[in-house]
Amino acid sequence: MNFKKNKLIILILVSMLLGILVGYLINNSLTQNKTQNAEVLAASVSNPLAKKQIETSIKKYEEKCFKEAKKNVASNFSILSDIFLHLIKMIIAPLVLAVLIIGVAKVGDFKSVGRIGLKTLVYFTSATLIALALGLLIVNLFEPGKVMHLDKPDTNTETGIKAAAQTSKNFIDHVIPESVIRSMAANDILPIVVFALFFGVAASAIGVQGKSIINAFESLSHVMFRVTNYVMNFAPIGVFGAITAVVIQQGLDVLSGYVYLICCFFGGLLFFVFVILALICVLFGINFLRLLSDIKEPILLAFSTASSESAMPKTIDALEKHGISNRIVSFVLPLGYSFNLDGSIMYMTFATVFIAQSYGIEITMADQIKMMLILLVTSKGMAGVPRASLVVIAGMLSMFKIPGEGLLLLLAVDQLLDMGRSATNVVGNAVASAVVARLEGEKF
Repeated sequence: MNFKKNKLIILILVSMLLGILVGYLINNSLTQNKTQNAEVLAASVSNPLAKKQIETSIKKYEEKCFKEAKKNVASNFSILSDIFLHLIKMIIAPLVLAVLIIGVAKVGDFKSVGRIGLKTLVYFTSATLIALALGLLIVNLFEPGKVMHLDKPDTNTETGIKAAAQTSKNFIDHVIPESVIRSMAANDILPIVVFALFFGVAASAIGVQGKSIINAFESLSHVMFRVTNYVMNFAPIGVFGAITAVVIQQGLDVLSGYVYLICCFFGGLLFFVFVILALICVLFGINFLRLLSDIKEPILLAFSTASSESAMPKTIDALEKHGISNRIVSFVLPLGYSFNLDGSIMYMTFATVFIAQSYGIEITMADQIKMMLILLVTSKGMAGVPRASLVVIAGMLSMFKIPGEGLLLLLAVDQLLDMGRSATNVVGNAVASAVVARLEGEKF
């Protein structure tokens, strides 16, 4: 592995391992002190009955003190993760606003491309819904978050259950922004989405005059993604703090949750690729295995770099060699990197509910459907770069009152998860190009 090229990846992995080690050593030290104190105090009593009663009382008291001690020590390390978490939250609102306005403006351009644009949009929307639903299905079926057994924060954290019972008036008051500036300040994603929809449609509708504004927001999105890269440089510190704090409080038992998490998510990705996408290809008369063979190089590139966008040039070349016309590939594929990131989209619902499960927070089916519909919109325009989906997930956590600290738990293994979803993104966009080409009557 090239260290310079993969510096952040290596540092995150090292930080995770170091956090595990430091957390284990501190947890073990506190555990030994608790056991020793209980044994010493109990040994000073000669009466067997009294000794047993005192020993029981001591153990209860020691357990309470032990829990408080772990919490206090862990909180010192949590400061590091809090800093990184605040940096992540800092970029949510401007990034979401910029990419959505650009995305809506691009959709407006579909009028000039007629039926191809409509077919592409319908497929993207359908694939997104399937990916979102599959993410929810996998996480609810296997419940990987429940293995973590994390304590809820002491702050007054809402579960999101009450939101389903709110009145229509309250819902409208929340969704329709009185001030987009206030919504951005509060990282309230849904009102930002509504404003972006109106703004993007209006900017596209005024034609030439709106292009300068759209270009400005596109520049803003590039700037925010660069800021995201800067923020990610602090990721190793945040990961170290988060993992150390968790292991101090939970011990090494929490690590079993990561193995289970990875298996569940990759199992979901494989199901999506080899069942869902394969079935779509069968329905449209596309040789899936041949298509998969022709795009194996961009798949491997996306997997190794954890960036589906880095594989775009090779994907274009591979699809044209497969027999799909340039007019289809050049139109569908670039849009796919903003509108059809299947692996990343599946991850959004999966990861959000996983974090809720980790803290023992129940998300009702009504709220999960609401989450899916919101993500149907907010996921559009997301760039195919490493860890871009974390920004959207952070917004979902805030919206459904799920502890944001859980994002750091994901970040510890996000690089591996990102490799899988990036490769899935490439396959998904290749299938999208093939489907649209087939709908246009192309033979390949």
